[in-house]
Amino acid sequence: MSSTPTATATQKEGRSEYGVALLLLVLGGWAIVDGLSLTDTASRGPVSAKTMPIVVGVLLVAMAVLLVIDLARGGRGEAEGGEDVDLSHGSDWRTIGLLVGAFVANALLIERVGWPISGAILFFGTTFALGARHYVRMALISILLSVGSWYLFFLGLDIKLPVGLLKGIL
Repeated sequence: MSSTPTATATQKEGRSEYGVALLLLVLGGWAIVDGLSLTDTASRGPVSAKTMPIVVGVLLVAMAVLLVIDLARGGRGEAEGGEDVDLSHGSDWRTIGLLVGAFVANALLIERVGWPISGAILFFGTTFALGARHYVRMALISILLSVGSWYLFFLGLDIKLPVGLLKGIL
């Protein structure tokens, strides 16, 4: 008794979905273990620093279990049609390279020049890589976003992002 090519192909197609379930399970377990290792130094009520990582971890593990149950019952994900993307073309390596360059520049500059400047470079580089060509508008919006997000983190969330060269100005 031999299996038909379509039956073998169908069996192989489901393996990647089990891989997604395994990934969800590993990430969920990691979030739970990491959440349990946190110390509660500033807890002021029933919700502590451990709560969110544990909740997210439990939800990820539950999704992994539900996905495995669905796959075992024969459920399969629907293949994406690509929406309006032309799948016959390859990747746009120039855009990917420019985006990677903007992120790497941000990572290398954030300690030296501070978030407001490195963030503006990141935002400007990202918009340039994605095709915007209104340079003055891009620069102004990038500066507003980086300085605004610095103030949001510094004043609103009490997270001290490096200010770098603008120390004393901001």
